[in-house]
Amino acid sequence: MAGGWVVTETGAETAEESVERTGMDLEHPTAIRPEEHAVFDEARMGKSTLFRSERLLVGLNAFEPGQEHQLHAHAGLDKVYHVLAGSGLFLLDGRELPMSAGTLLIAPAEVPHGIRNTGRTRLLVLAILAPSP
Repeated sequence: MAGGWVVTETGAETAEESVERTGMDLEHPTAIRPEEHAVFDEARMGKSTLFRSERLLVGLNAFEPGQEHQLHAHAGLDKVYHVLAGSGLFLLDGRELPMSAGTLLIAPAEVPHGIRNTGRTRLLVLAILAPSP
């Protein structure tokens, strides 16, 4: 979409739980700094889509301190989380794993997963989903 960002309420959870920014004017392939495209929102987790095709979605999940993306699962869709900045917990069914910048988690299809920012600073996580939802 020409003209920059389009802000829409979205999310598999509920519209109240996340804010998403889509419609980037990026011609891929191109080199970007993901953190420059992050959306932070005081009320709920922010989401930014960096790239989307039928095969792949690359986005950012942005958390203010104390925010959480509740436990959820995806049928037929694998997800990779890579922490870019901040710290918190990966939430898994019955487990919580510490995360910090550089940590990577793979959540295969149907495996319940989530994220909680337990740190005192913002948490930014790159999310890669395949196939694209």
